[in-house]
Order: sequence, then structure tokens, then C-alpha cells
Amino acid sequence: MEKKINYSVLMSVYYKENPEWLDIAIKSMLAQTFLTNDFVIIKDGPLTSELDSVISKYQRKYPDIFNIVALEKNVGLGPALKIGVENCKNEWIARMDSDDYSIPTRCEKEIKKIIEDNTLDIIGSNIAEFIDDIKNVQAYRILPEKNDEIYKYARRRNPFGHPSVMLRKSKVIEAGNYREYYLCEDYDMWIRMIEKKAKCYNIQDILVYMRVSNDFYKRRGGIKYLKSILKFKKEQYLKGFYSLKDFIISSSAHIIMCLLPNKLRDFLYKKTLRK
Repeated sequence: MEKKINYSVLMSVYYKENPEWLDIAIKSMLAQTFLTNDFVIIKDGPLTSELDSVISKYQRKYPDIFNIVALEKNVGLGPALKIGVENCKNEWIARMDSDDYSIPTRCEKEIKKIIEDNTLDIIGSNIAEFIDDIKNVQAYRILPEKNDEIYKYARRRNPFGHPSVMLRKSKVIEAGNYREYYLCEDYDMWIRMIEKKAKCYNIQDILVYMRVSNDFYKRRGGIKYLKSILKFKKEQYLKGFYSLKDFIISSSAHIIMCLLPNKLRDFLYKKTLRK
């Protein structure tokens, strides 16, 4: 690439994470064909000694890259990412979860697209969901590509795969940064950025493999999750982002999915909501 744009990596870690998976996730970001110069890890409360050991290993090896922010107590993903954004030194921020895997050319492809179109504010990609090994893909999440398609899609469903996105920091701050919203932290952010006229794009390649557990789709149910997602959707309707039709269709789909038996929900997620 003739031109380069520096970017930060933002990752949040809390005590329940798997140290082996964390090691794989960090390693995948350090294996990028275009390497970051600012790797921000938020320790969301005290971690296990195993997790601390993984982070310390990389901090010692790359002292000029890693910026570790240790929080005294667990504050949750949204507030932790808010602090993380504030600690990133570059205008572009690559989100990465602590148990996923980015292919080596992920960030180079995203930066290349940003150079092609310097009006972009959010850029993501399609995602493969896997169990245990990236060869064991359970489903593919294929997302809308262009800005107008993303805007339309966002009125009913989450238009980005969170661990695949690269974000313009100034636009994130303009939209109010991340906030606490149980299992909706990312969707909430995208909508607020869209309301600020953020320009969006999804690369139509699989750039990130998202780790899911055997009960991942089953956990996309239950009263706690349903209450949170309905509160979120009602908020979008009341402020005018959702039309009444969007609200009814989107909310009805979530009510049905959340109240289905686990095995049936698992089947439908893989066969109808994923590809």
C-alpha cells in the first residue's frame, strides 16, 4: 500500500474470558499485514492470573504498542469501550473481541477502503461464526454492503458485526460514544452514528471469525434479553428512527425468537437469520 493510515485496536477483557482464546485473538491482530501502532486493552475489573499473564506477555514483547487500562471494578462492555475509545490515540479504531479471530489482511483491506473513500465513518465486513476451530463454521452473517442499504437494514436489524468494524473516533465521540445497553451496546452506537449522518460500508468478504459456544444461539432468548431488546426498539421508535411498521415487525420477530424452545431457536438462527 502506497499510503497508510495508523489505527488503534480496541479490546475489552473481563474475568470470565478464556486465556487461550484471548491469546489467539491478540495474536491475530498482531499478525496483520498492516500492523497497529496502538493496541488498547481495557481490563474491565480484576482479571484472573491466567488472563493477566497473557496480556503481560504481549505488553513485554511490544511495549511501544500496548496501552493497558485497568479498571478497579467491572463496569460492563459499553462503559469499558467508552473508556477505551477515549484512550485510543488514532482517529481510526479497529474493534476486536477477546475471543475472536481476524484474518491477516483484515485491517489492510479496511484501511484500503478508507483510503478509497475518505468520507467513511464505519466500515465492517461479513462474519463467519465458528465453534472451537475456524474450520468448524456454524453459520455466515452476510450483511448489507452500501450506505443506503445499511441505513435501511438498521431500521430492523443490527447492520454490522461488532468485532469486524473500524470506526472513525471523532464520529463516535460526536454520537455520544458507547454507553451501557445490555447486549445492544453496538447496535445502539450504530444508530446514534447513523443519526449523525455517518457514512457506512460493509466489505463483502469474511474478514473476522466470531467464536460462538454450543449454546450461543440458545442464549439469544430469555426474559432478560427480551426486555432489553424491546426497551431498545421502543426507544428507536419513540425518537423516530423506527417507523411503527419497523417497530412492530422487528419487535414481533424478537418476541417469537426469545420465547421459542431452545432447540428450535438454535435451528432458526442458523437456517434463517444466518446463511
